[in-house]
Amino acid sequence: MEDPGGSCEVTSGSRDESSSPRVTPPLAIKMIKSRGKILGVLALFLVMVWYSISREDSFYFPLQENKTTCPVGEVEKKAAQLIANYTRDRPLFLQLKDYFWVRTPSLYELPYGTKGSEDILLRLLSVTSYAMPESIQSLKCRRCAVVGNGHRLRNSSMGETINTYDVVIRLNNAPVHGYEQDVGSKTTMRLFYPESAHFNPRRENDPDTLLVLVPFKPMDFQWLEAILNDKKRVRKGFWKQPPLIWDANPEQVRILNPYYMEVTAAKLLNLPMKQPRKVKQKPTTGLLAITLALHFCDLVHIAGFGYPDSADKKQTIHYYEQITLKSMATSEHNVSHEALAIKRMLELGLVRNLTYF
Repeated sequence: MEDPGGSCEVTSGSRDESSSPRVTPPLAIKMIKSRGKILGVLALFLVMVWYSISREDSFYFPLQENKTTCPVGEVEKKAAQLIANYTRDRPLFLQLKDYFWVRTPSLYELPYGTKGSEDILLRLLSVTSYAMPESIQSLKCRRCAVVGNGHRLRNSSMGETINTYDVVIRLNNAPVHGYEQDVGSKTTMRLFYPESAHFNPRRENDPDTLLVLVPFKPMDFQWLEAILNDKKRVRKGFWKQPPLIWDANPEQVRILNPYYMEVTAAKLLNLPMKQPRKVKQKPTTGLLAITLALHFCDLVHIAGFGYPDSADKKQTIHYYEQITLKSMATSEHNVSHEALAIKRMLELGLVRNLTYF
């Protein structure tokens, strides 16, 4: 008897079609096409997300090149396009032999030469050193990161990347302790001058960090000599009182060759070597550090450089303190001029930026 609902009895052992409804061929094809479109759109979306993330990472936080490839000679080639008479023959640090056996003639007084400071240099260089650690000097490829003090390092999470470089150069009193996630913990060289020496040399640096004095004036030599030899402290002649106690190991102290200040001023900023007292301009320690790296490293990356827009009066300029661009108004630095010099380096591919500039 025929079932009123149109179903038929299923015998045991036969296929149960009630749990798998029969689909006509045209409907099955439509479903397959629909699912294919969905999967295709999903795949395209995933590819676009991956591409966007990879582009963003490469722009803001580029990783180092493969350790097996080193652009040896590239920095020299590109630096020669920017710096007239570029050479790597000049020593990075002043040496005692140049002031003991032979009085090295210098055309300029500080900060561009040592004219008039020979006698105190004899005493100072006898208790310091000039050598670069063999672990750095012997590297076949010196990959360097120059870490500026800019606000853009705050919350950047760049610390791990910065620590991967062979040489990490830091500036002045910029702290490391407490900021490791953003700025790293490794310090190969720290450039400073007396007024910026308000940091604990043993807390903010590694035990083998080189403390590199950037001499701007003869009083800077007198301060360092008094500190290292525990003589009567020099208190006058500074725009800001330098520390009277500075726990530094003399074996780690170096005196930067003023030649690099001359190159920075004359060849990157086109400043005259002799300026009227009232309108003196000098390079910042940051630009000087980049110049130093261009004469020593095979690869130069920078991080934390650049200032806020001049119209933004409230934005802090450093990652570790609350001073604004207003504080630069009375300085002897032309930050706009320096920004153009760094942008030129970026355009030439001479340096690479790890943070936006």
